[in-house]
Parts: sequence; structure tokens; C-alpha cells
Amino acid sequence: MPGSPLAKPFQSIDFRLLWTASLVSNLGGLIQAVGAGWMMATIAASDDMVALVQSATTLPVMLFSLAAGALADSFDRRLIMLVAQTLMTIVSVALAVMTILGVMTPWLLLAFTFLIGCGTALHNPSWQASMGDIVPREDIPAAVTLNSMAFNLMRSVGPAIGGVIVAAAGAAMAFAFNAISYLPLILALLRWKHRRLPASLPREAFGHAVSAGVRYVVMSPNLLRVISRGFLFGLGGVAILALLPLVARDLISGGAITYGLLLGSFGIGAIGGALLNTRVRETFNNETIARGAFVVFALSATILGLSGQVWLSCLSLLPAGACWVLTLSLFNVSVQLSTPRWVVGRALSIYQTATFGGMAAGSWLWGLVADTYGPTTALVASAATLIFAVVISLRFALPEFAKLNLDPLGEFEEPALRLDLRARSGPIMIMVDYEIEQQDVPAFLAAMAERRRIRLRDGARQWALLRDLENPNLWTETYHVPTWVEYIRHNLRRTKADAEITAKLRRLHRGDRPPRVHRMIERQTVPMHDDMPIKENPEVP
Repeated sequence: MPGSPLAKPFQSIDFRLLWTASLVSNLGGLIQAVGAGWMMATIAASDDMVALVQSATTLPVMLFSLAAGALADSFDRRLIMLVAQTLMTIVSVALAVMTILGVMTPWLLLAFTFLIGCGTALHNPSWQASMGDIVPREDIPAAVTLNSMAFNLMRSVGPAIGGVIVAAAGAAMAFAFNAISYLPLILALLRWKHRRLPASLPREAFGHAVSAGVRYVVMSPNLLRVISRGFLFGLGGVAILALLPLVARDLISGGAITYGLLLGSFGIGAIGGALLNTRVRETFNNETIARGAFVVFALSATILGLSGQVWLSCLSLLPAGACWVLTLSLFNVSVQLSTPRWVVGRALSIYQTATFGGMAAGSWLWGLVADTYGPTTALVASAATLIFAVVISLRFALPEFAKLNLDPLGEFEEPALRLDLRARSGPIMIMVDYEIEQQDVPAFLAAMAERRRIRLRDGARQWALLRDLENPNLWTETYHVPTWVEYIRHNLRRTKADAEITAKLRRLHRGDRPPRVHRMIERQTVPMHDDMPIKENPEVP
């Protein structure tokens, strides 16, 4: 890998240690997944219970990722990851003990799997958002690819090792191995001295942080396209992983080792996809990569469902694994490079909510289909779902990787106020006056449409554009923010990419001075006495 773009993140000792520790943790997680999947296949009375193991793993990510993303953007990400890893260690120990005692039931196994999934949901947004804290922005695509490679490198050997462990010592030993595998990552996180920039504003309230993340994504069309495609890929693609125990047991008539061999083939293909990732992205645009991966994955699922041979099933899983990594890493990088640092954890969590939500729904759906019509029908139907997603993509193509500079603009200076405001004083109304010549109105309105999206995306409310009836050249942009501190936060969220619209509006403005900004506090009632005295010597609060 020397000289490759994938080598650059390894120049950071923190990345090297955390990545290596993740290898061990991923190995334990995959061995645990083999143990859980095969144990459910042996103790459950119906096929849909086997597929629910995958649902129990992915459902917590769908349910709790957004909350975890808000925490990742508001608190120390290192501390959050330590809490998540500790939680999963405790649950894994309990799972191993209950299995050794012989009291495990299908629903109890699902409950423990769900709790481990909760730890994953808490860990993932902080881990992925930390890539920008560990490596430079230009190395984020390589770091994301290496993270995928770390998982899939272990997927190539972990399931086979898991199959041997389960066959030789039982599922309890697989669960115990998983509990031990969390320790290296906990130690690496304790060593990592993550430097957080001092906060200039009070921490955003949890509910507001969640709504701000949702609002940002909703007002970002490119992010919505990536997230919706992630959901469709999760819905259709998860059928292979969810039904693989049934393929090994029913279609191939194999055991735990066969199941591990199939998962290992998927993992080997995923490693190949990770190694080809950079070259593929340099050769094709994002939409071509996504469509090709969807089609190839659908073909692999069809062959897997129709094949009754171990060698052919393993062969069909190689391209499926490659497409899995190419697609999910493409989506992940697209989200990271399209989102500024202040909201990247929440954007990633919403993407994961959609993708893992699709996986949870798909695991349940294809499990029901397999229970009723057999795993072959379920796999072929999942392939049809992926082809349908390709048809939809003809209308809604993916964006290319953002070339925008999403670093903070850093030009806002808090104005000196004459009124004695507090941080939570409000509501605040902002009015910006522009003088626009009639011939410039179409260009002004086009720029204002983009300005409206940026304002609302960054926290403004009740945005409106007014035109003076007596002086038609006078236009006034108005919007509200709940409090003065939210007004400051709104301006600090402005990125260098947003400055282009501001510069365009200033060029269209024909006044002798720059557009005038009025900052006003609303009165909800008319008090008998003024409760905001005027400062004698106004200073920046």
C-alpha cells in the first residue's frame, strides 16, 4: 500500500492504533454474529426468527442513531465511544454467561443482540465523525475506505474462525471471544488525546440539536438523495446477510463451518472492493458506481438463491461483498464531504438511520418471505428490489463528491449592542435591506432562493422576502431566531462556500453602503416599564 492514497491516514499514530484495535473488535463482532445466527438456526422454530437476528442488530442503529449523532456533535466523541464499548463488553459477558448456563431462548438471544446493537448505534456516529478530527479533510475518503476494509478484512476470516469456534466449542465461546475483543479498542481510546476546541457558545440543548440536524439534512437536496439510496440498498441488499444461515442449512445442506465459509467469501470480495475503491472512484462518476453496484449485487443474490453448490455460492458472494463496500463507502464519503463539521455527526447518523432502517425492515421482510416461500424466492425478490432502485435512480441521480469549502467562514463579529440583552433574550427578528435595480431582479430572486435555503438550513425561522410598494427597488429579507445566542450560532455556522451567495447579493445591491442589517427583539406584550436598560458604553457581550 505504500504510495497509495490509502496509506496517508496511517501517517497519524492515533489512526493507526484505533484502526488496528478496530480490527480486533470487528473480528469479535463477526464471530459473535456467527454464533448468534447459527444458534438461532438451531433453537428457533421458524425461519423468520433467524432473519430477526440481523434485524435485532440493525434496528437499534435505526432507532437511536440520530440521538447518538446529536451527542457526537455536542459532547466529547472519545468519551461517547468509551461508554459504548464498555456497554457492549458488559452485554457480551452476560450473553456468554447465560449461554453457558443453558438458559438461552430465541427471544433472550434477540434481546442481547439488540443491546449490542444499541452500543453500535451509540459508537458509530462518534467514530465516523471523528475521522475529520484524526486525519486531514483530503484524507477522509481514504480513512472511510480503510474503516470499511478493517471490517471486511475481518469478515474474510472472522466468520470462518467463528464457524470453527462454534463447531468445536459452541456459541458460548464465540460470545466470550467477542467480550474480550472490545478491550484493545477501549485501551486505544483511553490513549487517544482528542483535543476539542474550546466552545465559544453554550452547548446546544439536546432537542434543539436533534431538530437542527434534521433541518440541515431536509434543506440539503444532495444529502437527501444519498440517504434515500442508502435506505433502498439496505432494504434489498441485506437479504444476503440475513438469509445466509438458511442458505447454508437448507440450500447447501451445510453446517456452521459452511456458514462461516460463505461469510468469509463475502468478506474477501469486500476487501477487493475496498482495494479497488480509489481507482473505481477516479474512473467513474458516483451514479455509475452506484448503479453498477446495485445491478451486480442483484445478480449475486439471484445466483445465490438458485445455486445449490458451495463453490458457486461462494463465487457469487465475492462480487456481492465488493459491491457492498463500494456502495456504502461511497454513500458515507458523500455525506461526510457534503456536511460541515458542526453537524457531521447528525448527518451521518441520519444516513445510518435510513440505511440500517432499510436493513432492519429488509431482514424482517425477507425472513417472512423465506418462511413462507423459501429462501430462493426471498433472494430473487430482494434482487428485484435493487433493480427497481436502479430504475428510480434514472430520475434522481447521486451528486458528485462536494468540492465546496465547508470550513467555517469566520467573518462574523458579534455586534456591540445598546440594549442589555442576555444569551436567551428573544425572539430576535433580523431584517436586511437591499436596493435592487429592476433589470437585476431575476438574478436577485435566484440568489435569494439559495439564500433562503441556507438561512433555514442553519436555523432561521419564518423567512420572508418583502418588497416596498412605494419604493420598488427596496427589498427586505426577514427571518427570526428564538434567542440572541441562536442568532450568534446561526452566523457561526456559515461556511466559506456560503460566502459566494453573500458576495453575489452584494454585487447586485446598488446602495451607497452595504445592505443594512436591522437586529430587533420582539415584544410579545407591551410592559408598563422597560425591562431592558440602554447601556451607556456598549461593548460586545
